[in-house]
Amino acid sequence: MSGADGADESHGGTGGPGGAPAGGGAGAAAAGRDPGLQPERTRLAWRRTTLSGTVVAVLAVKAALHGGVSPAGVLVCALCFLLWLGFLLVAQARIRCLSRTAAPPALTARLATAAVLCTVALAVCASALVL
Repeated sequence: MSGADGADESHGGTGGPGGAPAGGGAGAAAAGRDPGLQPERTRLAWRRTTLSGTVVAVLAVKAALHGGVSPAGVLVCALCFLLWLGFLLVAQARIRCLSRTAAPPALTARLATAAVLCTVALAVCASALVL
């Protein structure tokens, strides 16, 4: 094919209507944001992370109680449980926020810090139980 139509098709149709670049530029971004499936993917990611934290907590308890019950093991198990519960509460708050509106607000610094601290502390507790 020759001509303008052949040139547009040879590039895979990446341009927008009328030859405009895909994405619409700054004017389209200012007009409004279409989140599409991003909130759903984010909700699923929070659920997967919560499930991973649950597995870590359960394996930590199993490792702590494998050689017998000791006061230190019980203390670390209780700490793992509290950290897991803290992360679960943060995740559920975020999941509810994502479910409420079509364009959810950004994650607050307070919730992000709490999620990171719970995750890192849970990993430290679990590794202490394994060693």
